[in-house]
Parts: sequence; structure tokens; C-alpha cells
Amino acid sequence: MKKEKLKVYSWRNYTEYIRDNPQNLWFKQRLYGWGWIPVRWQGWAFLWIWIILFVLFFLKIDNKSHSVSDTIIGLILPYIFMILLLLLIFYGTCEKPKWNWGRVKN
Repeated sequence: MKKEKLKVYSWRNYTEYIRDNPQNLWFKQRLYGWGWIPVRWQGWAFLWIWIILFVLFFLKIDNKSHSVSDTIIGLILPYIFMILLLLLIFYGTCEKPKWNWGRVKN
């Protein structure tokens, strides 16, 4: 029983899951929990660019504002646009989201 559990949690099993990508998706479902993980370089690049832009928008607007409310109001539209862009990319380059707890055995 212990060997079976170790196989499920092994790094080799996880990398096999990531490499099993015949549709060339940028993101695949997480093995444990809900959500996605980047599995191709395009997914990693998009995610890093998105995070950097998210932080840069905050820093730019925070430097111009004089209060917390100015910062929040200034960030609403750019952040809504960025989150919609993120969801659009996920919708086009990901598997359907669902709750997973380990790899499904065929």
C-alpha cells in the first residue's frame, strides 16, 4: 500500500503528466486541487509577463496617487482588463477546470 501511495506522489509521475500533452495546451489542470499549471514555455512566458505587468501597473498608479482610495480607483480598470485577458487566455489554452486529487487511472 505504501509503495502505491509513493508512486502517486512521485516527481516522475508528475513530469509524465505534464509531458502527456498531445493538444499542446499552455496550461493543464493541477494534479491536486482546482486550477491550472503552466506546462509549455508559452504558458510560463505569459504568466511571468502578466505578473510583471500586474506589479508595474500598481507601482505606476501608486506613485501618482495621494491616498489609498486614489490607488484603488486607479487600479480598477487596468486590473479588470488584465484579469479578463488572463481568463480569455486560460479559456483558449487550457483544459476544463475541475477538482482533482491525483492522476486519474485508466
